[in-house]
Amino acid sequence: MIRGQHSAGIKNWPPDDRPREKLIRKGAGALSNSELLAILLRTGSAGKSAIDLARAIMEKFGTFRNMSHTDACKWEEFRGLGPAKIAQIKAALEIGRRFREDEIRLTQQKVTSATDAANLLMPQMRDLKTEVFKVIYLNSNHRIIEISDAAKGTVNQAIPIVREIIHTALQLFASSIICAHNHPSASIIPSPEDKKFTQELSAAGKLMAVRLLDHIIIGDGSYFSFADEGFIF
Repeated sequence: MIRGQHSAGIKNWPPDDRPREKLIRKGAGALSNSELLAILLRTGSAGKSAIDLARAIMEKFGTFRNMSHTDACKWEEFRGLGPAKIAQIKAALEIGRRFREDEIRLTQQKVTSATDAANLLMPQMRDLKTEVFKVIYLNSNHRIIEISDAAKGTVNQAIPIVREIIHTALQLFASSIICAHNHPSASIIPSPEDKKFTQELSAAGKLMAVRLLDHIIIGDGSYFSFADEGFIF
């Protein structure tokens, strides 16, 4: 970027250099800390763009963590940074902290039954209009390593690929897995395809020492467990 552009308003920059456009085009991960902060600030002050102000803030505090534990008086030296912008920054930092707490809580969560898995997944799956498959990857203590989508599409198209599920389990060093999918019709009766898939996934898992603990069908407030019904051995 040309140095002279730093003092100009961001709207006058080439589109490829503007933080918001860059985020939309390349994703948030492509932005520097200063660019992310500039998006929150939106505007700078006289003679300074939002990115200039963001860089000054980052230079003073060093990290977002340091920023989150700073007294209000430490912000007073920044012209163009009023109570509203400070509140926006602090709110964003708090969202990030809570997001991390959620991640930690998730990885510590233990799943030992179909009820545990259904309670975990039903709130996000019961009202979906298309059929979505998810896999819960567990360690040897039945604690969650990761929950990820295996496939999504229409009811007829959403057939998870067994090989990819087992491959992911091996990459994550998972000892066992629980597969789940929703039925948009709200019926929890397994189809012939559901039964065939369960058999194939269970067999593939045994070959690679990844145990299929259960396959759960999520309905509207109810669920079907292949393990509880004796379909998984």
